[in-house]
Amino acid sequence: MTQHDQRPGHRAGSLLLTGARPWGGDAVDVLIRDGAVAAVTPPGAAAPAGPGTPALDAPVLDAAGRLLLPAFSDTHVHLDSNRVGLPWRPNDSPGGIWPNVLHDRAHWRTAETSIEERARHLLGVLVAHGTTRVRSFAQIDADAGLERFAAVRAAREHHAGRAEVQIVAFPQAGLLREPGVSELMARALEEGADVVGGIDPCALDGDPVRHLDIVFGLAERFGAPVDIHLHEPGELGLFSLAKIMERTAALGMAGQVTVSHAFALAHLPEPKLQGALERMAELDIAVTTCAPAGPNTLPLTKLTGAGLRVGLGDDGQRDYWSPYGNGDLLDRTWQLAFTNGFRNDPQVEHALAVATAGGARIVSGTAPRPGGGPYPGVAVGDPADFVLLDAQAPAAAVMDRPRGRVVLRRGRVVAVDLMLVDA
Repeated sequence: MTQHDQRPGHRAGSLLLTGARPWGGDAVDVLIRDGAVAAVTPPGAAAPAGPGTPALDAPVLDAAGRLLLPAFSDTHVHLDSNRVGLPWRPNDSPGGIWPNVLHDRAHWRTAETSIEERARHLLGVLVAHGTTRVRSFAQIDADAGLERFAAVRAAREHHAGRAEVQIVAFPQAGLLREPGVSELMARALEEGADVVGGIDPCALDGDPVRHLDIVFGLAERFGAPVDIHLHEPGELGLFSLAKIMERTAALGMAGQVTVSHAFALAHLPEPKLQGALERMAELDIAVTTCAPAGPNTLPLTKLTGAGLRVGLGDDGQRDYWSPYGNGDLLDRTWQLAFTNGFRNDPQVEHALAVATAGGARIVSGTAPRPGGGPYPGVAVGDPADFVLLDAQAPAAAVMDRPRGRVVLRRGRVVAVDLMLVDA
């Protein structure tokens, strides 16, 4: 793969990408203008025709037949909760939300590097592996105050040219168990947080009405969307989900609410599940999953089949909760396909679509358009956030997770072969 014609004066975000295979199809040329796809043409059609033809006002990047996909969108990651790249520590997390909160409190300040350095490093790892859109939670509680939020904000600023990052002000320890948390949440929103978080209104805080009063009250006050962790199982989770849907409808927040994990949707019998999904679709409530195994695996095709926006995330990684995770959302895509029992290529491609263009429609202001013709996320008008991979087909990319990758953000190369380049 070669890049040339780097003369000064090119329009920002302009590029001619030649010989790329969108979603494993035939090779095409993709012309990028102002950070968006301007044309998708047969090979050579967008290039100058011959002597005397004005030079094309864009540098050229030869994809050399690589697979072209929309860049990944990590819709659920905790940049402030990771030990990626640090020496291995045996995991001794006790399990359970509150015990793990306390376990994390006892250890997160003991890492070999600062919380800001860890957040910045992991965001760089995400980008290098092909992720250009991120929704990160930033833990806000009586222990951390705004320290962890400030670290995530600094990581966002450091990689501003490489990734679009939303920050969720996240009350990991609940809103009611400790004093002053709602005030800290408000301060975070004043200081740059984008989304109001919540968590297990019944199981953790024990008062869903007061919990959701605070969450949606802050959302209304700051004009912000909502993203609520919902680990609650079965009927308890359905109860909280119904309360979330009530608030969404009452405040006219359709399209502005996301439920993370949503384990209850994995446990409900068919009639109740279908009813919940239909109502969520009516309110355009999105769902994000980290592809858990076992009884909490969400029925992906039922969610997307009902019309829900669904995104994939990495969650916390190699932290004081769990030893899993490495910053590669392609690995997590494999896990999403595996836990759903997907085997044939169209199914695996469906998981890949969720991890790329699907997730972008949850976290991004410049997401690919729904549908997208023959190449979802690689159509005229779509943002030029792409990843090129050395793979024969989309399903092969998921199975093999090749290291050879080129990552583009708004038409600019930001990573090559898992190494960042200047944005």
